[in-house]
Amino acid sequence: MGRYAFVEGIAIADCAMDVEGESLDDLFATAARAVADVMVAPATVARDVERRVDLAAPSVDLLLYDWLSELIFLKDTEEAVFPGVEVRVTRGEPCRLSARLEGGVIDRERTETRADVKAVTFHQFTVEPSAGGWRARVVLDI
Repeated sequence: MGRYAFVEGIAIADCAMDVEGESLDDLFATAARAVADVMVAPATVARDVERRVDLAAPSVDLLLYDWLSELIFLKDTEEAVFPGVEVRVTRGEPCRLSARLEGGVIDRERTETRADVKAVTFHQFTVEPSAGGWRARVVLDI
């Protein structure tokens, strides 16, 4: 299973994080969990809503950008956050993502909210292979 760490000193008004995964699937799932963790305390979100997401992009880095942007879009339009995620990424022309999301609507009485993520930025945005799989740096506008 992948891991993520929040990085201090990268951006003053934003949230920077380094994400690692054993595979692209793991990297994308871990990045999604990290974004949910920025927005809410995941344990306080009901797991009563499921969604499927299918995306395509010309490259793996743009696919990660679009993926995280889609999760922010769902938070903004449906007021839903999805800490549970299964992702399948296929490299090619184009790169494709198929995901199953599990989470729930932000309940003001139950859900512990954290930061209101507005967007993924391209500031220091990277996705690259590593010795143990894949890694990414993501900066979120909050």
